[in-house]
Amino acid sequence: MTNILVTGGAGYIGSHACKALKGAGYTPVTYDNLSTGWEDAVQFGPFEKGDLNDRERLDQIFAAYQPAAILHFAALSQVGESMREPGLYWHNNVAGSLTLFQAAVEAGCLDVVFSSTCATYGDQDNVVLDESSARHPINAYGSSKRAVEDILRDFEAAYGLRHVIFRYFNVAGADPEAEVGEFHQPETHLVPLILDAIDGKRDALTIFGTDYETPDGTCIRDYVHVMDLVDAHLQGLKWLEEGKESRAFNLGTGSGFSVREVIDRAAAMTGREVPTIEGLRRPGDCTKLVSGSTRAVSELGWSPARSTLEQMIGDAWRWHQTGHYAK
Repeated sequence: MTNILVTGGAGYIGSHACKALKGAGYTPVTYDNLSTGWEDAVQFGPFEKGDLNDRERLDQIFAAYQPAAILHFAALSQVGESMREPGLYWHNNVAGSLTLFQAAVEAGCLDVVFSSTCATYGDQDNVVLDESSARHPINAYGSSKRAVEDILRDFEAAYGLRHVIFRYFNVAGADPEAEVGEFHQPETHLVPLILDAIDGKRDALTIFGTDYETPDGTCIRDYVHVMDLVDAHLQGLKWLEEGKESRAFNLGTGSGFSVREVIDRAAAMTGREVPTIEGLRRPGDCTKLVSGSTRAVSELGWSPARSTLEQMIGDAWRWHQTGHYAK
């Protein structure tokens, strides 16, 4: 079977992508330093521990497995942390990606599907965000992802490194079969934080900012089911296999939900109260991020069929109840 190198394959999205790759007949080779991922999540192909900035280790992996393509998920992704420690994000996300792409070019692996983010667009309220929207990130996380996109553009011009870029909106949910799921330490994502509060694993959920210019005062985000997201990555891989041009795609549903709406829906679905406290806004948080693009639907044939709050919360709750990687 064809080998695909999956950087960050022990993480939340990467582990789900590895399951989908195996189901599609590929062999996913996980490359992860386990700084935020979990070795127990690597269930669908070989695991190689290593860091993006370790060129010698990367050269070994490319020589051993000769992957046909790379799914590049490995990155630090906490907005607040990126505001406090921007150097960490430029070193890990940007320098690490540069090292990866240099090794890939040297090995002749010239197809990359890159996990980017809607944070590259910054805070553009009341603007329909499509792939042609200006990229003005307001935090170091978004800036680091924009920089990697620019590296890919330059490497294609110089070396023929073809790529598909996916700018995600908020990812939620879990594998419906609960083999893998979402688990971070510390946890920063809204849905698992809500479920932890419901389950008594934390005293209360903090709502960061209740004075935004939205109907209920809380931030609005576009949520995509993780399994819909990884479906897009397989379609992006096929896009490159068919020799099509490098392309960027937004991955969102076009519908947004506020923090309070997600809290209320989770409470209704689980039949349990969500204890909350109100906190201040976090630096770098945008008021509203919702995709206005249909490019992934029209060109890739992608469909975010699972991306309803009910499906995302339901699958996450099932995973939450069956256990986590770290007990």
